[in-house]
Amino acid sequence: MASGWARDGAVQDQIDASVEDAVKRARSELPQGESLRQCVECDADIPEARRLAVPGVRLCIHCQTELDNQRTAYSGYNRRGSKDSQLR
Repeated sequence: MASGWARDGAVQDQIDASVEDAVKRARSELPQGESLRQCVECDADIPEARRLAVPGVRLCIHCQTELDNQRTAYSGYNRRGSKDSQLR
């Protein structure tokens, strides 16, 4: 694939690096340690089944759902690196 001054395989290396970064970020957000019995946000009891299913859980289902809904989608795609933006 012709890519200007970049060496062969550079595009795939960049894609692989982006995927590795996303995996590292996702793993860093996983809960660690011992699960709590009460939610850190609302002090509600965390069900035993949830504590066993998710090691290191800190939030009840309701608070976790709210947190998940608030998170914005992360896009690692570099839109400025497209050919269209370079031609302008």
